[in-house]
This record gives sequence, structure tokens and C-alpha cells, in this order.
Amino acid sequence: MASSTRSSALQDLVESELGWDPQVTWAHIGVTTHDGVVTLSGFVPSFAERLAAEHAALRVRGTRAVANELVVKLLMDRIDPEIAKDAADALRLNASVPATVKLTVSSGFVTLEGSCEWWFQRKAAEDAVRHVPGIRGVDNDIIIAPRVSSSAVRANIEDALRRSAEVDARQVEIRTVGNRVVLGGTVRSHAERAEAARAAWAAPGVTAVENDIDVVL
Repeated sequence: MASSTRSSALQDLVESELGWDPQVTWAHIGVTTHDGVVTLSGFVPSFAERLAAEHAALRVRGTRAVANELVVKLLMDRIDPEIAKDAADALRLNASVPATVKLTVSSGFVTLEGSCEWWFQRKAAEDAVRHVPGIRGVDNDIIIAPRVSSSAVRANIEDALRRSAEVDARQVEIRTVGNRVVLGGTVRSHAERAEAARAAWAAPGVTAVENDIDVVL
């Protein structure tokens, strides 16, 4: 009974957060919860709104994970060449995206390809195209080509976590395998877990982050 009560309370909180977020049209979104896992189902009119709904659910205290089953149901379909042109323009106009990043479009789904040196460049490319009208989804296959040693990667992340006011660095474990980072330990919220991953990704030379940090509510 206690578990059911907690799930019901979390469901109410997530629904309230979705209704409060101006980026989300929540009338066609269904919310179910179980043991801290939130499942979103239904329809949204854009890919950007699908991500906004996911982020809103993750912000709620008590959420441990989100299963995003929302389907993008466009208000008006656009043909792939139109989407490709607008997406390419968005990449070109973003100063953080290198010219080595390319894209393809198939049935409204954008695939980003190419290479870059930093994670923020990879993320900037995805952020640039996600708001293009007509996009149903984005696959980010951009490869990070590092120029930094594994030991330097770990040292940079440790320094970043110690500087962060949002993460208790003493509770986070860091392991590097080449330029891939594995995070472990425990934190008090999903936001703290996400901040630790952001700090890891921000280190120069990081090609992948495996976030195994547990959220202890």
C-alpha cells in the first residue's frame, strides 16, 4: 500500500510539472509510475517537445528514471529535402559546430555524422537541429576524436567535480578506460547525477560516459 501511495503521489507531481512547463502541451500525455520509474505515453507535436516532457519528468523529486514512449505526431508534415536544408542551415549558423559535422534525413529522422574534438560540439549539433520543424527524431552518431591522455581526463573530471556546488565529489567514483569514463557511487537526486555526467562530458578528450551512479532518495 505504501509503495502504491508513493507512486500515486509521484504521478501527481509529474503531471503537475508537465502542466506547469510552458514548453509542453500535456493534454495528450499519459503518466504512469512504479518504484520511481516514470513512463510517458501519448502524443506530442514536435521532437523538441518530446524532450521537454522528458526533462520535466526528470526534474521531479522522487523520479529515478524516465521511459519516454511519447510519439511525435506532427501538425503538418514536411518533406525530407526541406528538413535537410533547414537542419544544415542550423548547423552552419551555430558557431560551436565544426564543419566536420554532416547530416542525413530519412522520413523526418535526422542522423548526425562526422567528428569533433569536444563533447560540447557534439551536443551543440544536436541542440541546433532538434527545433527544426518536421523532425521526428535525432540520432547523434558524431564521433569525438580526442587528443588528451586517459590520466589527464580523470584529473580534469576530479577537479571539475570538486569545484561544483551541485555535486558531492566525495560520493562519486571515477574510472577511465582509455578516453571512456565510468562514473559510480551515490548521489541524492537525479539532478546531481546528471550534473556529475555533465562535468565528465565537459572534460577534454572524453569520448563516452557510462553513468552508473545510484540515486539514493
